[in-house]
Amino acid sequence: MINLDDRYHSYLHTKKCLTIDGQCENVIGYGFTCDTKSIDGYYVLTKNYKLFYNLEEQFVRMEEWSSG
Repeated sequence: MINLDDRYHSYLHTKKCLTIDGQCENVIGYGFTCDTKSIDGYYVLTKNYKLFYNLEEQFVRMEEWSSG
């Protein structure tokens, strides 16, 4: 299983960011996704986007999202 805390926790409390379309996007959350029967991937939440990955850590899709 992917340890999301190891991978993304430092993004929550530092100035580290993900670069999306040339813009710095701070990570504000992350978690696992499921297909109602089992965990099938995870997401990373920024101020403007929700990024989805599968369990092989491959990018699946991105949705616009607003934190407020």
